[in-house]
Amino acid sequence: MKQDKAVEVFNALIKINNNRMEGYETASKETTDADLKSLFFHLAQASLKCKRELIYDIRKMGGEPLEGEGTFSNTFSQVWKDIKGVFTQNDRISLLNSCEYDENIAVDAYYEALNNNLEILGSEQQTLLNKQYLSISAGLSKIRTLRDSLVEVHS
Repeated sequence: MKQDKAVEVFNALIKINNNRMEGYETASKETTDADLKSLFFHLAQASLKCKRELIYDIRKMGGEPLEGEGTFSNTFSQVWKDIKGVFTQNDRISLLNSCEYDENIAVDAYYEALNNNLEILGSEQQTLLNKQYLSISAGLSKIRTLRDSLVEVHS
């Protein structure tokens, strides 16, 4: 029973990482700035690494990892459509604000997964999720720092 719940938690985080990868691929296509493309590539790769680790652990638990896409097309596509006009103007601050919003969702999902499921997650699973949480938090911090530096320049 605990393993089934842990598999559910991990599969939910796979969806989050799928969303992150799709979001960063979309953002990368919407900018011509090499530094942003590089940042988005690295954050998408970090999401892929998280996803692979989650899949590995789900299989170790004897569970079935989530296949297919995340929920990006349903959940976030409207947000991306709404701000696409901003992207076409190459507005770095707005693009980074959007990425920050999505990263906050990921950080919150990991925080809740860790704090609401301690009784069903083993110590190795908690360690993995905490490591991924810290990685995603670091990505969020990079986005905020870059965005804040741009805000200061434009102030």
